[in-house]
Amino acid sequence: MVYIALLRGINVGGKNKIDMKLLKQTFEQAGMNDVVTYINTGNIIFSYKGTSKTELSRILEEAIQGDFRLQIKVVVRSIDDIRGIINAIPDTWKNDKDMKSDVMFLWDEIDDESVLMNLIIKPNIDTVIYVPGAILWSVDKKNVTKSGMLKIIGSKLYKQVTVRNVNTARKIYELMQIQVC
Repeated sequence: MVYIALLRGINVGGKNKIDMKLLKQTFEQAGMNDVVTYINTGNIIFSYKGTSKTELSRILEEAIQGDFRLQIKVVVRSIDDIRGIINAIPDTWKNDKDMKSDVMFLWDEIDDESVLMNLIIKPNIDTVIYVPGAILWSVDKKNVTKSGMLKIIGSKLYKQVTVRNVNTARKIYELMQIQVC
C-alpha cells in the first residue's frame, strides 16, 4: 500500500530543522519502502505492507524522535484517503495570486464533521468543506484578513491539524499515483 506521512511543524521559521535526505534514511531504516520526499515541509511518500496507519504513525514518530531528538506529530494517509480528499477539492480552487486554498489534514482523534462547529466561518468570505481526513478551505486573497478561519491559528484545534495548500496536496497525490505504477 502507498502512504503519505505528513509531518507537522518541521522546517518552519527555522524551527525543527530536518534534512529531507536524512529523513528519507530514517524512514528506510524504520522499514518503509520506495521512500520519496516532496518539498521541505515534511511530505514523505512510501510503501509498506501490513499494520495500521495508527501504528505506522507511532513507528515513524519514534524513529524521528530517535534520529532527530524531535517530537513531531506524523499523520499517515493511504492513497485511497488522499484520493477522496483530492476528489472533494473543487477544480477551480488554486493557491495563486488571487486565491488561497488549503487542505487541513486532521488528526484521527478529531476527524469528524462536527469539527466544523469549532471554526469561525464567514459564509460570504470563506468556503469550507469537511471531507473524511481533512477540512478544505478557500478564500479570495483580497479577503484573507477578513476570514474567520484565521482565528484557528493558535487554537487547540490548530495543534491537531497539519496544513498544505491545494497545489501541494494535488502534487502529493500525483506522486503517490506514480508510486503505484
